[in-house]
Amino acid sequence: MIAQRKILDVLSTKHLDADLKGRSVRGGLLTVSSQGVQFVMQTASTVVLARLLTPADFGLVAMVTAVTGLAAAFADFGLSEATIQRKEITHNQVSALFWLNGAIGMGLTLVTTCLGPVLAWFYREPRLREIAFLLSLNFLLGGLRAQPYALLKRQMRYSALAICDISAFLVAVPIAIGLAWRGGGYWALVATPLTTNSIQLALSWLMVRWRPGMPRRDASIRPMIKFGGRVAVSYLICNLNRSADGALIGWYWGAGPLGLYSRALNLLILPLRQLSGPISSVAIPAFSRLQGDPERFARYYLRAARLIVWICAPLYAFLFAAAGPTIALVLGHQWRGAVPVFQFLAISILAELLFQMSLWVLISRGQSDRLLRLLLSISPALVVGYLVGLPQGITGVALCGSLALLALLPFILRFTFQDTFLSLSALGRIVVYPVFLSIAGIVSAKLALHFFAPERILVQLLVEALGFSAAYLLAALLPQVREEASCFKELLGAFGISKKPVWPTA
Repeated sequence: MIAQRKILDVLSTKHLDADLKGRSVRGGLLTVSSQGVQFVMQTASTVVLARLLTPADFGLVAMVTAVTGLAAAFADFGLSEATIQRKEITHNQVSALFWLNGAIGMGLTLVTTCLGPVLAWFYREPRLREIAFLLSLNFLLGGLRAQPYALLKRQMRYSALAICDISAFLVAVPIAIGLAWRGGGYWALVATPLTTNSIQLALSWLMVRWRPGMPRRDASIRPMIKFGGRVAVSYLICNLNRSADGALIGWYWGAGPLGLYSRALNLLILPLRQLSGPISSVAIPAFSRLQGDPERFARYYLRAARLIVWICAPLYAFLFAAAGPTIALVLGHQWRGAVPVFQFLAISILAELLFQMSLWVLISRGQSDRLLRLLLSISPALVVGYLVGLPQGITGVALCGSLALLALLPFILRFTFQDTFLSLSALGRIVVYPVFLSIAGIVSAKLALHFFAPERILVQLLVEALGFSAAYLLAALLPQVREEASCFKELLGAFGISKKPVWPTA
């Protein structure tokens, strides 16, 4: 009886409703802090490995991950989202999903291993066979980890998730650097995800207070499989879009240019992952709890969008302005060819974030069918963008891909906002000031760099940072900007203990 009660406690989410906003904000900032620690470790790993390895080493691994990234969508068949999104779920259902996740992971491991010789033939590189085999093991590890992680997210246990993630990086980063230092080459890059997934798997099973039972036919998981299958296909299409540029560059231009492109892309999205990862972990469970209240749902979305835009717009605007010294400082002078790629990709980062938020909205509302239709409709345009830019090299791919996503963004948002209390005008009022200030910051940073013209990299970075900050300090004189900044007081107030309702009444 006691064991059954513990299982029910793990699966129930009713206790979260009393302080949903407080849990979301505190959990979000806890997860952001966790991601901040991981960001420091990943940045240190990137800086060291970029100096110990060659662009060709990164290109070899990128050739495999461009393909395995597609299969990653099926690593849990969308069943994690099904577990998180459901209002009510039983022990038998979660157990059945666990065994299904394990079987899918094993199947993907076998398929990827068999694809190794095909990749070696396609890219004319025999070393890809061994790389594909070792990277394929991540699918099995991910399948066994999917449901424990989903239950921790469903319960909004962000401290446990933070411990799992940070511990995994604390082990993986030194191992990767050690291998590279001892001449391991591209094997250092292969070891990182294997170590990370192994540690996360072990710790998540220690953290979650649940163990699977044997699969039963009466578990009634058909609707969840249907939902998860659509989500998995949608993720497959997303991964196809994100892998198409790398696959085309590797096939057309080879490992060296692909290494430059992949390093520019990975360095650019590293901060994005640290932000979107924790916000996704908070937003999907919270949105799912609010799917029956469209007004509160819309308010929550707009608050999350305001937070994301005000953080990301100035960050990526500064990275765009200071791309040269940033690349030279982090990766080294031999990577300067990645600077224009870095800048062109940065153009569409805000659109990428709003696109990801659209995925969160559709998943949390249980609209996996609409999510699939959306991705099927926009994918051809994105791939065509890459193809148009491919003859112009890696800079052409980056520029045309970014412009294609920006052109599609209004359609994506209108489709997402159908049958909700959200609108493009409401979102536009949130976006306009951060974007305007970001452009002003870029102009100010470039003027400062031109006026002082320092030679040392660190001084260049400092001058551009001061010039960029000057634009924001001057903008603080505008009443509209001060009003936007005051909106964050409400978010910070969620940390305090208040007798007032944490959500305003409609």
